[in-house]
This record gives sequence, C-alpha cells and structure tokens, in this order.
Amino acid sequence: QVQLVESGGGLVQPGESLRLSCAASRNIFSISAMNWYRQAPGKQRQLVATITAGGSTNYADSVKGRFTISRDNAKNTVYLQMNSLKPEDTAVYYCNLPLTSSWGQGTQVTVSS
Repeated sequence: QVQLVESGGGLVQPGESLRLSCAASRNIFSISAMNWYRQAPGKQRQLVATITAGGSTNYADSVKGRFTISRDNAKNTVYLQMNSLKPEDTAVYYCNLPLTSSWGQGTQVTVSS
C-alpha cells in the first residue's frame, strides 16, 4: 500500500496562485501515472490533471493553460501549480495513484473575494 499526503490548499482571491503537493510513501512515479482530482460541494469528483510514468501530461479543458502538473522523483512528490484561480476552482483536491487505487485525504482550495 502507498500512502499519499496532500498539502498546500488554502483561501485565495481570484487571480491568485497556489501550489499543491502530494507526497508518496514510496518511489512509484517511474512505474505509475499520478492524477489530481477535485470535488466541489454537490458535484462529482472530476479528473483535473494527469502525469504519466513517462512524463506526459493531460489536463481537463477547464484548467488548461492555468494549471501545471509536475513531479520530483527524488522527493516522491507530485505538484499541481494553479495560476489565475477562479471561484469555480473551489473544491477539495485529491491526488490519486491509479496503480494501487490509492487516494490522499484531500486538501481544500477556496477561491473567493
């Protein structure tokens, strides 16, 4: 089992930035993709960004050009850099390791003036 721990959420104003981190308990990035999901109140969990084992990235249309997923293999950590945040980005953000169906506990992001 791989444990995932997210951090970096918070309350920001529209247009500001946040960087989320997801630390894994083992080095698995070389063999597995990693995902960031988000879930807003009353809505289904949505896939936001993916980074494959080979380093390719994919994004939901709603965040393309604003969010960037990256990873640091030496630190067993995946990041989600979120720029130009909008109120509709407000949600709990989760990292996910599909190889083992592992999920982090989530970190709250609130974008409000």
